Amino acid sequence: MRKPEAAKVLIVDDLPDNLLALNALIRRDGREIFQASSGEKALDLLLEHEFALAILDVQMPGMSGFELAELMRGTEKTRQIPIIFVTAAGKEQNYAFTGYDTGAVDFLYKPLDVDAVRGKVNVFVDLYCQRMETRRQVEALEASRKEQQVLMQQLQATQGELQAAIRMRDDFMSMVVHELRTPLNSLFLEAQMRKMQLDRGRIDIFDTPYLQNMVARDKRQIEAMTRLIDDMMDASRIRSNQLSIRPAPVELSSLLERVVANLSNQALAAGCTITLDAAKPVTAMGDEFRIEQVVINLLTNALRYGAGKPVDVSLSPLPQGACISVRDQGRGVSEADQQRIFEQFSRIVSDDGTGGLGLGLYITHQLVEAHGGSIRVESRLGEGSVFTVTLPLDPPAAPAF
Repeated sequence: MRKPEAAKVLIVDDLPDNLLALNALIRRDGREIFQASSGEKALDLLLEHEFALAILDVQMPGMSGFELAELMRGTEKTRQIPIIFVTAAGKEQNYAFTGYDTGAVDFLYKPLDVDAVRGKVNVFVDLYCQRMETRRQVEALEASRKEQQVLMQQLQATQGELQAAIRMRDDFMSMVVHELRTPLNSLFLEAQMRKMQLDRGRIDIFDTPYLQNMVARDKRQIEAMTRLIDDMMDASRIRSNQLSIRPAPVELSSLLERVVANLSNQALAAGCTITLDAAKPVTAMGDEFRIEQVVINLLTNALRYGAGKPVDVSLSPLPQGACISVRDQGRGVSEADQQRIFEQFSRIVSDDGTGGLGLGLYITHQLVEAHGGSIRVESRLGEGSVFTVTLPLDPPAAPAF
């Protein structure tokens, strides 16, 4: 607890002996006495300090005690200071009336009554200390109120964030159920059809072409579910800083050729063609599996949103790295959506009916940054999009995950 400041008392008298005697009379612990031998010196002290009480001699050369009191009552800083006048003049001069008229709280005649002086000073100093304590308590209460207001605002903000997180979780779980249900339903219906044919003894239909188509369809549905589960696992690893990057030399040109070849059937199904411009070999230090994941995510998006138009992939060497670009000619991305396209579950806000959890670009962004690289998108509505990934030739000194 903060120690209360000493109460300050001002005594003003032109005679040094009177100052010394009065000082000795009213001094005590927790009290600080200031002395002035003239009204002018007293004014300097009054402007510099906050006093609990002023004891003024009436008859002083130059500025009298009454004149000093008038000046004190005319200034905001000193207006509320209690004033006790002291005089050696006789009561017949009626100084007391003038003193009270200038705002004094008491008027004492010399020789002073020691007990009376001490008692009166104690009363006014105690009143001052009580006012200061009340002021401190009010200030403390106001500070506490402001702190509570800030805490309440923080609590409301946290509550809003929690509610948003709960809504996001519920939306995400709903989307996961929806996305998993589609391939599961297909597998279930296929299994029911096969069982029905077997129950009817129609074994003859299970010839080689039928079995090949059946396996291909099952494979597509299982791969779709696997991608969804992998995305969820990767997002969870990223959030918990457990996604590891294992750098090794990676020849990017051959990696791109492999990915484009693997996605050729998906491109055919989307009515797209993929062209690759990666004639010059470029070797970088990175995690081959994760870099391939980045390219697959970007190409899959381009095929999904490319409106059946050609998709171009290019590889360019940089002085200290490599640049991979994936360009489509589809619907494009609005400027507002470009600000959030790399966030988690960004599709929750604007479901376009194309499937997925809205995690692909989020994971892509995190993987690129984990390699010390960067990714950006340039797009205009109706004119397609270009996603550009820049990878350094050397991995970051400390893995990002």
